[in-house]
Amino acid sequence: MALRAGGLAFPESAFQGIVMKSVGALGRTVFGPTTLFLLLWSSGALFAKWGLAHASPIAFTAMRFALALAVLGAMALVTRKALLPRTGTRWQVARTGFVLSGVYALTYLFALDHGVTPGVLATLLGVQPILTLALTERPFSRQRLAGLLIALTGLTLVVFDSIVRTRLGVAGMGFALLALLAMTWGTLLQKKIAQEPADVLPLQYAVSLAMCAVLMPFEEVRVDFSWSLVGSLFAMGVVISVAATLLLYRLIRAGNLVNVTSLFYLVPAGTALLDWLVFGNVMAPEAIAGMGAIIAGLVIVFRKP
Repeated sequence: MALRAGGLAFPESAFQGIVMKSVGALGRTVFGPTTLFLLLWSSGALFAKWGLAHASPIAFTAMRFALALAVLGAMALVTRKALLPRTGTRWQVARTGFVLSGVYALTYLFALDHGVTPGVLATLLGVQPILTLALTERPFSRQRLAGLLIALTGLTLVVFDSIVRTRLGVAGMGFALLALLAMTWGTLLQKKIAQEPADVLPLQYAVSLAMCAVLMPFEEVRVDFSWSLVGSLFAMGVVISVAATLLLYRLIRAGNLVNVTSLFYLVPAGTALLDWLVFGNVMAPEAIAGMGAIIAGLVIVFRKP
């Protein structure tokens, strides 16, 4: 599946970390950065579910941020880069990390832990591009709104089985709504940061890790050490929290926010494809139709009036 997100482009940077060298080269030569991001990010739901089978949400999130912070620290040592963002911007970066990394990651996992299915959660988070359009574009284009609504309808079809099976509770939906607000607000905050992603992520993850430490006395801390836990932690702590997030921050920095956030409509579709390719779970006909609707909607969103 190849998708070009309008005029999204990535400026060349003097900072070339170990992870970004390999990820960037693969993205430029094989997939393209946008499609590579989608492939990486789509795997997150599968690995998060895998990880929660072996650890409580707070414990898994804390270990994930600790591993990501260690990897980013090693990258900074190898490339001789500072671990902190520019003086005068650190409070802005820390606040953004608190919302976009800490609050979003925790409320997402708490929603799953309180019975909200991944399908319902994905559908609710699909409202983010519409909120972003309403908050950032005045006047907003009816064409783009129509495209977003078509894509949201397609997303609902992709995750329809999950929606039907769910039993919504007040706590679960509360956490899901908080995840939506955190992702929307955090993305808007991140757009205002004019620094390289690798320069801001260490502080953001440090703030998120501190947030986990504060909450731990009030939450269940459960860890069942196994190779499955190690594998899921590597996937979430390195592949998602470092490689995919560096790509996401570059997309946010370089592109239109509505275009960037609308790409998340493709994440459940990508997850369904990976679930089929890896685990052999066949996609339902309505899911395939939903994927077509998502692509059609995004074509309308990215089309210039």
